[in-house]
Amino acid sequence: MATTLTRTTMRPSDDVLPDVLPTDRLLVSGKAVPEVRAELRRIPVARNVAAIVSVWAQAILPIVAAAWTRNPLVYVLAFLWMGRTHAAFAALSHEAAHRLLFPNKRVNDWVGRWVVGYPGFISTDLYRRGHMAHHKDEFGPKEPDMNLYVGYPVSRSSLRRKLTRDALGRSGWKNLRSILRGARMKEFGHHARRILYFQAAFIAVATAFGRPWLYLLWFVPWMTEWRVINRLRAIAEHGGMERAKDRRLTTHSVRQHLPARFFLVPYNIGWHLSHHVDMGVPWKHLPQMHRELRASGWVPEGLEHRSYPALWRALGSRPEPSAEVAPAS
Repeated sequence: MATTLTRTTMRPSDDVLPDVLPTDRLLVSGKAVPEVRAELRRIPVARNVAAIVSVWAQAILPIVAAAWTRNPLVYVLAFLWMGRTHAAFAALSHEAAHRLLFPNKRVNDWVGRWVVGYPGFISTDLYRRGHMAHHKDEFGPKEPDMNLYVGYPVSRSSLRRKLTRDALGRSGWKNLRSILRGARMKEFGHHARRILYFQAAFIAVATAFGRPWLYLLWFVPWMTEWRVINRLRAIAEHGGMERAKDRRLTTHSVRQHLPARFFLVPYNIGWHLSHHVDMGVPWKHLPQMHRELRASGWVPEGLEHRSYPALWRALGSRPEPSAEVAPAS
């Protein structure tokens, strides 16, 4: 997609934004017609239950393996795996925020809070408030994640500094500090306190087995590795785009390859343009939604970035600022 970008924007050029809607299967907004939409929006309850069980297994088994083997290499592998596990918890919390885990609202919200939310440092209720504003008007005045998206492309050194801050825990500390401060609030403090209660319970379990430091395999990746994953994913979703009614101008489309789907964007969250076209489509059906958009011609090949590394290179493609030459004395 390099030919469609300039040095000052990530906006796709008009030649890759064909005006082909509506069709017999898609409305002018890109959403499917009602008879197609009904199938796309069907919530896959059994798959979601399996996903929830799977993500908890991914959280527990690597730590158990490290504790059992006491092998430094296993500890390193468990640490690296936990970044992916936090990405998976966040993806399922995102589904719960959209009420796409279970058809029953009360069940969906309970699981979203207590099973995949609070354990992963997420208040699904508070996240839902901001996230709905994000969907209503990307890059609008109430956009909750504006600081993650604007200003791209940046220079390579600027992107490297951002990722270094994430990897060293500075971004994680800001998030943790907001949770600690939030716990003292009267109105919404119970959400932050529940997060802290879960973390205390994790520490208590590790301590009961005589190894309280095992909690660090959960906490430190969240503070560091997950921050890097989160930024890379976020800028690949909306970095450098713009406020518009056409979702092709607010959200990137990236070809999905197995390594990225496994580690960076689990549970199909990489089909992000499809998600923004119709946020009522559960994760299982997003690839099908994407195929509908491609088949209609609304998402041509030239609009899609060929891979995440290719997009990240474009996001970090702004020339380095020239050093000013001091006047001779």
